[in-house]
Amino acid sequence: MIYFDNSATTKPYEEVLDTFIKVNRDFYGNASSLHNFGGRAEGLISKAREQIASLIGVKTSEIIFTSGGTEGNNLAIKGVALKYRSRGNHIITTSIEHPSVMEPCRQLEEMGFEVTYLPVNEDGIVSVDDVEAAITKNTIMVSIIHVNNEIGSVQPIKEIGQMLTHYSKVIYHIDHVQGIGKIPLDLYGSSVDLCTFSAHKFHGLKGSGFLYKRQNVRLDPQVTGGNQEQKIRSGTENTGGIVAMAKALRMELMDQKEKGDTFQRIREFLFSELQKFPQIVINSPRNGAPHIVNFSIVGHKGEVVVHALEEEGIIVSTTSACSSKENTPSSTILALGVNEDIARAAVRISLSYENTMDEAKQFIKTLNGVLERLNKVMRRNR
Repeated sequence: MIYFDNSATTKPYEEVLDTFIKVNRDFYGNASSLHNFGGRAEGLISKAREQIASLIGVKTSEIIFTSGGTEGNNLAIKGVALKYRSRGNHIITTSIEHPSVMEPCRQLEEMGFEVTYLPVNEDGIVSVDDVEAAITKNTIMVSIIHVNNEIGSVQPIKEIGQMLTHYSKVIYHIDHVQGIGKIPLDLYGSSVDLCTFSAHKFHGLKGSGFLYKRQNVRLDPQVTGGNQEQKIRSGTENTGGIVAMAKALRMELMDQKEKGDTFQRIREFLFSELQKFPQIVINSPRNGAPHIVNFSIVGHKGEVVVHALEEEGIIVSTTSACSSKENTPSSTILALGVNEDIARAAVRISLSYENTMDEAKQFIKTLNGVLERLNKVMRRNR
């Protein structure tokens, strides 16, 4: 099997699985308990927090553990909106955010908040000038996805952050779930206040994640009851998942350093080869993130292509895994200015550092055969 659906989830590293099992077998005490057995679990969590903070270049006290990207985005957006509503009720985001940003924003609209959904250009990139032009006296938050999960467009995070330093009451949130380990992000240098991460996107385990929260930022808790995580996110700590996540992040960043050039070459090969197919329209920008290539095959629905490739042992996807079962065209692809037929035909390849050039070559060869077969069926049915 060739697995090209890493933006949906990655295969956990073997070392990460070993760590998770060992911690849950030997250190299963409740980290909030007073006894020493619980204290040993708490010590592991503290060490993992220090490691993660060091890896992303922030203070240890600025790491809040969560269950993943969806919770992290909800905590950041709703937490800011409810805590700072006395300052204003306006939030700015983009038209190509992940559902875990879009849906909290829509919920807040029902509560009386105003949300501006900024357009993007044909490469899926928002304009810094548009962000600034949307700011009003009631704006309390700007939330921007760093790397789009469907097409891989990379937003000008640092430039937006520098602009926002002139608007002291506006809090800046980044969804970095797809960017970590692929596109570097200097949180302090980009003036980011909140940033979301999810372990299963970098070979950790599902159900683990963390939120970077700048020290002076306050959040209204969304999960209450136990006072864990600085009273911001209650619930018994997932000790095994947290420790395994720290290991996965360290390994992912090491792979980025050692395999980054090969990774980029695989993406360039796929991009160039796909351009040779007359039926294919590439939706991803040429200078996008190194792990995502989104394309549409004119005349064939994306789901048909996905299943045809699966029969050949190749796993790809259509849209975001969180939206893939909805029978609607991708709103992200539509936002690029293409028609509905192109949007419905979208297919996403998403790579990890585990993928190889040989797999990429096999994919192109297999896609060619699949396309010939689908075209024959289409001609017969006319």
